[in-house]
Amino acid sequence: MSTVDMLAQYMDVTLSEDKMSAYVHVLKQDDPLECTVDDLINYLRSHQVKYGINMEVLREIVSQPELYAKTSTLVASGKLPVPGKDGSIRVLINVEEGDSRPLEQEDGSVNLKELKQLQNVTKGQRIAELVPPLAGIPGMDVTGEVVDGKMGKEARFKIGKNVVVVEEDRVMYAAIDGLISKTEGDKMNVFPVFEVNGDVDYRTGNIDFIGTVVIRGNVLTGFKVKAVGDIRVYGGVEGAVLESQGSVEVSGGIIAGNKGSVNANHTIKCSFIQEANVTAGLDVIVSQSIMHAQVRAGRGVFCKGMKGLIVGGLIQAGERVEARTIGNTMSTVTTIEVGVLPDLRNELTQLRANLKVCSDNLEKTEKALRILDQLASVGQLTDEKLVMRIKLNATRKQAAQEKLNIRDRILEIERKLEETNVSLVHVTQTIYGGAKIVIGRYTRYVKDACKRATFQIVDGEVGMSSM
Repeated sequence: MSTVDMLAQYMDVTLSEDKMSAYVHVLKQDDPLECTVDDLINYLRSHQVKYGINMEVLREIVSQPELYAKTSTLVASGKLPVPGKDGSIRVLINVEEGDSRPLEQEDGSVNLKELKQLQNVTKGQRIAELVPPLAGIPGMDVTGEVVDGKMGKEARFKIGKNVVVVEEDRVMYAAIDGLISKTEGDKMNVFPVFEVNGDVDYRTGNIDFIGTVVIRGNVLTGFKVKAVGDIRVYGGVEGAVLESQGSVEVSGGIIAGNKGSVNANHTIKCSFIQEANVTAGLDVIVSQSIMHAQVRAGRGVFCKGMKGLIVGGLIQAGERVEARTIGNTMSTVTTIEVGVLPDLRNELTQLRANLKVCSDNLEKTEKALRILDQLASVGQLTDEKLVMRIKLNATRKQAAQEKLNIRDRILEIERKLEETNVSLVHVTQTIYGGAKIVIGRYTRYVKDACKRATFQIVDGEVGMSSM
């Protein structure tokens, strides 16, 4: 009897489904097992196991077979393939740094003489290129068969306005002269630039432009600037209306006197906000202070400059609010809400008001119907009252359905308010009494000042931890 046949009486070999592991299962130990490491290797090879054999384990089995009786022991391991790197888009123009604000220095101050340049491009200029995916590194299973590494995924350009792509060259070019800008969905665009060399006032009138607007002055109260691209203001913004499908960047501040509004689909950046209504699809980034303002951001509100102060008003963010200081020693009421898109939270407030109105109207309708039903029961219902009764029945049915729809929508939004795992309010210096922290559907009132605090949902309530 050959050694392989003899070993087959004592043990068997099994392979994992992907052939990346091989196991020896010792079946019995009635008779002493006498074999060498080479015998075990030949036995494994008879079961097609050729690669990744663990010689140390084989020596242990030969020297102390009783320890491995009636157990499955890993004796060989394959080499897993390494997936290839996905392709990517290499942007050749530094879009993120292409702003027109004064250069901010390390100490938080700004040098008004050193302005960052706008990232203008010319027709035919390369904007971005595709970096091809890389092939994976092959592996090998225990039978010695090569296992191919998965190829990385191809990247695809997100094409916006006024750009062209040459598929053969895998390159995106500018189709016109203008300013490169990213809009929603990270689409690359080249927008023509409308530049105002001074204030937006009666000299310029309102601006409605399909591109980027650069204002080398202030935007005065009562005027409106609307842009498909970005809006960049070298001065300040008063009680004006600014609407951008890209970003809004203001070198100075926004002092609105509770007039007008500033809205951007992407990001809003400025030095300070005072008594203004500001809404951003992504982030609101302020270097100095936010005072007595209504600020909404789809993702985050950040006020972390040298001053980094938020006092008064209402700050709403989808995910997080970060500031150096919230509130003041006067305990000014300052409300911070995170954990749901501001539009949803505002919709919930309106729905609750609508539900009350709907319930009141339904109650009045039912009261009128009860009176008409009593008249009908004694035969005193006139033709005019009969028509009224029919109309009120239809009104009641419609109001009841409307009330049901409002309740369903309220429940839907409240369920979203529960999804607050990543939401937080972070204060790097001090938060004072008078602050109100709302995360999802949970609320916490800050009574006493505390240092370096983070607020998150912990065990179904707004918890506070200190750094």
